[in-house]
Amino acid sequence: MAETTIDYQHTQKLVQVKNLSKWFPVKRGIIEGIQRKPKQYVKAVDDVTLDIYRGECLGLVGESGCGKSTLARTIIRLYDPTHGSIVLDGTDITRLKGKALRTVRPKMQMIFQDPYSSLNPRFTIGQIIEEGLVTHHFYKHGSEAMRQYIIETMEKCGLQDYMLHRYPHQFSGGQRQRICIARALAVQPKFIVCDECVSALDVS
Repeated sequence: MAETTIDYQHTQKLVQVKNLSKWFPVKRGIIEGIQRKPKQYVKAVDDVTLDIYRGECLGLVGESGCGKSTLARTIIRLYDPTHGSIVLDGTDITRLKGKALRTVRPKMQMIFQDPYSSLNPRFTIGQIIEEGLVTHHFYKHGSEAMRQYIIETMEKCGLQDYMLHRYPHQFSGGQRQRICIARALAVQPKFIVCDECVSALDVS
């Protein structure tokens, strides 16, 4: 009788989202305020539940404006959720603030839809990738080991070492997207949210 092997990695939940909602308040006018009318909300994300397992790729499909990006930003806590819970790698991050939230940041990274607006125009590419590594104490600032690691990460994303000291405006849209991908991968996250991260890249 043949033995059955089980891939336990793919049976472990990495992200657990339960009844997650993100509502944005609608600004009231003076008359509405005087009349004390109840607040109105735009329910960008309303009661979403999903699980993502280790090693799994989950695609979220929907029309423009349906809340995909808002859900992504809420899951990685760029937005504070209105309701619901988010558990990442066994830790409930729903209400984490300040230092407690920063300690889990390396575990979750996001590649944004617009590569130009998500890059600091005053930083070189090396500085952009370096920032996360220094902030989260992967390497000391200015170390040769970090420089070599940055170059290796860039090369894996199709960027050459001579680009290290260039600024975002000196790159094409596709190259800027590669920079964003390299920045996200550099801190070795367990969970990556990709918001149309290859929209600016060519087929190859």
